[in-house]
Amino acid sequence: MIPLLSVVVPVYNVEPYIAECLRSLAAQTLDDLEVILVDDGSQDGSGRVAEEFAAKDDRFVVIKQLNHGPGPARNEGVKQARGTYLAFADSDDVVPPRAYETLVARLAETGSDLACGAVRRLVDGELEESILHEKVFRRPELCTHITDRQVLIRDRTVWNKVYRRDFWERHGLRFPAGIYEDVPVAMQAHVLATSVDMVGEVVYHWRKRDEGATSITQRRNELSNLWERLTAIRAVRAFLDERAPELLDGFDALVLEKDIVFLFQALEACEDDPGPLLELSNAWVSALGANVLATAPSLRRLELHLLGRGLVAELRAIREFRRTREDGARIVPRGLRNTNWYGDYPFFRNRRLRIPDDVYDARDELKLIARVEGCEWAGAEYRIRGHVSLHRVDRKVGKVNVWLSDGRRRVPLEVRRAGRHGVLAAVDPARLKGGGPVWRLGVRAETRGFVLKGWFRDGEANSAWRFSVPGWSRSGMDITQ
Repeated sequence: MIPLLSVVVPVYNVEPYIAECLRSLAAQTLDDLEVILVDDGSQDGSGRVAEEFAAKDDRFVVIKQLNHGPGPARNEGVKQARGTYLAFADSDDVVPPRAYETLVARLAETGSDLACGAVRRLVDGELEESILHEKVFRRPELCTHITDRQVLIRDRTVWNKVYRRDFWERHGLRFPAGIYEDVPVAMQAHVLATSVDMVGEVVYHWRKRDEGATSITQRRNELSNLWERLTAIRAVRAFLDERAPELLDGFDALVLEKDIVFLFQALEACEDDPGPLLELSNAWVSALGANVLATAPSLRRLELHLLGRGLVAELRAIREFRRTREDGARIVPRGLRNTNWYGDYPFFRNRRLRIPDDVYDARDELKLIARVEGCEWAGAEYRIRGHVSLHRVDRKVGKVNVWLSDGRRRVPLEVRRAGRHGVLAAVDPARLKGGGPVWRLGVRAETRGFVLKGWFRDGEANSAWRFSVPGWSRSGMDITQ
């Protein structure tokens, strides 16, 4: 019988973890599957565990080969796959019970080429947010595409997905050799797919593994490892430049946010001549687009500036500064007549280093924080208590204007200040007569000539605060929604 799903699992020196992985695959609620275990020349007991498992469950099969790396191991597994659908799992990770049933069901429903889902990190037996994936699956969507939902540029792993096998074969997808073999393939699949299904459910538990000679986490600061990561980055950029150039800036921004940190960590840990690492660093930065480098956050621009000048000691100081500012470094205004806003970081206008002011320019990073913290009727008035401030700015907003809007009309409100960031506003329902039925609370904040506008949020929620006026009474407000 042809299985519905084939799961390919490369195996190499993971004896402490592989049994848990295989048990999670055997426990899938979608039981019409085959699991192809490719023993990539393991030197510990991993192969024996795999064979013992296959002897007890005829859905599991073991293939042995000399050590060629995870990419070639996966390719060999794909050759043996018979299923209508194809998935990958790493042998030290865990797949939640309903993962494959959920992903396959979406593909059967929509006809998309691949389905992907949320990921959690498995850290010392506890599940945590995957920082790489945390922004991706907040808003699930079926039949979409990476060019429409560009947040999928962050979804660059192959194992939180199910693919149609005919899609995989039609495009000749293959994993390259090397450590970061999955990143180019994941990006190619997203771009080449006609449509993609995003599900909100957690479909993969990605183990954080710090020990062991084969752990990539342990080796990620090695020079050879960093060159391999650069090779993967270049491969992705070359593909995107040809097939989806509109995604290049997003990919480069992700590299600057995530990948380049490993370069910084390597330079922090380096006890020898940093020359080879600095040479590699220049290669990394030169591979990225000028637009993304220019628009990087100010603290990252400072790190890149020091990196480009080979100022390793100063870079280490900035990295330590970043680590000690858990709530984010401050942004401060400088100048009386012509005020600009700069990151409050070390070495600003240091006479020895002479770093240009625009490296510290953080004006584009200023964000308005406006939230409703409480509201109540007081006689005939509806009173609103809120908070208005600028993110990372440790000073009171100079001037605040507040208004109500139903999308057509704007009704200004009188505002009283309460403490450092508090605002109080009272609404006379008679002023809303003939409008509505739904009103939002707008705000304009001005400090030292800098102006930001936005909408009040509902407490700590991510949605705009609003209230409704019942249709039978345009002047009688209902409770907030």
